[in-house]
Amino acid sequence: MYREVSKLLIYSNISKDSILYKMSDIFKSFSLGNYNKDELIERINNEIRRLLEVATDYGFDNNLWHNYVAFLLITTENPFSITCENQGASETGSVNTFAKKDFEIFYNIFNYDFSKIEEKLDISCFSVISNYVSIKKSELMYNANVSTKVQSVSKKLEAAKSGDDFFNIITDFYKAYGVGMYGLNKAFRIKETSDGTDFSLIPINNMDNVVLDDLVGYEIQKKKLIENTEGFVMGRKANNCLLYGDSGTGKSTSIKAIVNMYYDKGLRMIEIYKHQFKNLSNIISQIKNRNYKFIIYMDDLSFEEFEIEYKFLKAVIEGGVETKPDNILIYATSNRRHIIKETWKDRADVEVDNGIHKSDNMEEKLSLVNRFGCQIYYGKPGKFEYEDIVLELAKDNNIKLSKEELLLEANKWEISHGGFSGRTARNFVNYCLSKEM
Repeated sequence: MYREVSKLLIYSNISKDSILYKMSDIFKSFSLGNYNKDELIERINNEIRRLLEVATDYGFDNNLWHNYVAFLLITTENPFSITCENQGASETGSVNTFAKKDFEIFYNIFNYDFSKIEEKLDISCFSVISNYVSIKKSELMYNANVSTKVQSVSKKLEAAKSGDDFFNIITDFYKAYGVGMYGLNKAFRIKETSDGTDFSLIPINNMDNVVLDDLVGYEIQKKKLIENTEGFVMGRKANNCLLYGDSGTGKSTSIKAIVNMYYDKGLRMIEIYKHQFKNLSNIISQIKNRNYKFIIYMDDLSFEEFEIEYKFLKAVIEGGVETKPDNILIYATSNRRHIIKETWKDRADVEVDNGIHKSDNMEEKLSLVNRFGCQIYYGKPGKFEYEDIVLELAKDNNIKLSKEELLLEANKWEISHGGFSGRTARNFVNYCLSKEM
């Protein structure tokens, strides 16, 4: 195996601390005969343990070695894989010569015969992981999307007859889904280093699988959101979007649902908080040349008058020297229409010119919200709309109370739990489920 791994060219950027390279070192020691049996077994066990951790994190089953190699191939970003993501594999490109040699190597690694080392060291761990049966667990504990795609690719690679087959399978995957974490995940959050000088994007594994139909009512709002997002995904011009209005009305749910709706068409979401706005330009530089559409998502966006982070946001949306890429939009939710808190003293500099009142302070604070070309208002439901939401949610959750009992309890509930809203209705239904009503 070590001879094969040492020949990798395009995929030689795989981490030297990866299981692949550690296994390669183990088999080099084994092949050269310069090893202590107990120490070599310990090294093997360490890598098997790491392989089991990967399997647990991603819900892998069956042949874990095959799944791991497939996972490496579809997540390794390099100029070749990113080019394939954007335009597919070229039929005549010179780089294909190098890539196909690498895929021939991966074909051999994928089908490596572990029986010799097992026999020599009197171990069976490689046989066990070749037919691994995992303990079944909730899909919320791992990213089911990653698990499904990796194991699907692994099965296709098992049927491959040559390195050329590997080349075709993996490059087709790159073109269809992309490469790296963007190809396998819907949403990401920002993780900053302890000193705040750098950051990385971390996949969100347990994003809600909500759909727009789960939000009862708000048909006009959903239609506007779909129209804007549809145009964006299809490559047409689209607007940054602000969903504003009363709390608990489904603003955040709508955005998560729209990402679920258009994920298969290449839509991805990056969640960011106010204190991370300083990283916006660097985030955009990382994703602007990828073959995806990105929504940068800001939940519950609002600023007090002493907070200045909104200036980073203004520059990124519109006004900076660098043009915002066409594959990026900003979607935000807020309980405030104007996002930045306004006070009476903002009117202290009002000037009157031909009957027109103008305030520099007010213009400054309105300039941010005006950069959102799509503004959608979510108002609290009235009593009858609230009752319709309760009835629909109760039906979906098989609550057995009669309509009269349900509405009586629901109206009693809202009095002491925040008034009429979709969130109040959801919390009431959860209460009913907890009581087995």
